[in-house]
Amino acid sequence: MKKVLAPLAIALMASVSSSFAADCANPVTTITEGKLTVAAYDYPPFTAVSSDGKISGIDPDIIEKAAKENCLEVVPLVMDPAATIQAVVAGKADVAIGSWNRTEKRSKVLGISAPTYLDPMGMFSKDGVDTVEALIGKNVGTVQGYLWVPELQTLLGGKLKLYPTAVALAQDLEAGRIDVGVDAYNYGVYVQKTSGGYKGIAIKLAQPDDRVQASITPPQAGLLYTKGNDSLGKALDASVAKQHDAIVEALEKVGFDKKVGDVGEPRLTK
Repeated sequence: MKKVLAPLAIALMASVSSSFAADCANPVTTITEGKLTVAAYDYPPFTAVSSDGKISGIDPDIIEKAAKENCLEVVPLVMDPAATIQAVVAGKADVAIGSWNRTEKRSKVLGISAPTYLDPMGMFSKDGVDTVEALIGKNVGTVQGYLWVPELQTLLGGKLKLYPTAVALAQDLEAGRIDVGVDAYNYGVYVQKTSGGYKGIAIKLAQPDDRVQASITPPQAGLLYTKGNDSLGKALDASVAKQHDAIVEALEKVGFDKKVGDVGEPRLTK
């Protein structure tokens, strides 16, 4: 019996080894051979960091699958948000995750994967407002720095109030000091679902309107990687494409509209 099993076992092992090698026929260059160093920060549901430094969430799931497909072991490198990008630029990490938008400015110093999901404009109100037209004549608030701010300022003038943070905006909205808040849809939905924020507030995706371009072409998120590392870029792009349906399911699971996964053709935001 031993003489029969031994050759069979050897054949099976050879088959597995051959399959493994075939799956990783196109080696991916990384800082440490066989490992994918991933810079991450705590930004659930996209990236959640546990007390022991482990990462989970939508982005870690994407990167874990991409690493497995390329025979790489993920090594998390947890840090502050701003430091994650710098870690990749400085060559301390291969990839940065955490819902980073695909922008022209970042593309100058980083590689950016194919789009993973959208970071759309949301409308927050007690009345369920979801159109730009409905904002006219109302007291509207938004957070400084978003792409839609200049166009809303032109459209609404003195009726638009700028806030330094989403928390400050939410406080005025719940107190009735403004009628509508314009903020990041993903952020609002997650806060409302997990921590009870935005009580009595309907959070809607903004309907497309030519007067506010961010409502038509919202920013796309992507995985940031070392600029010039073509082998890693191609591997990430291929994996993101393969995972599209799973990403949409993950977005819906945490409460987002499935349209957040309808990324369209790759584009960079100015």
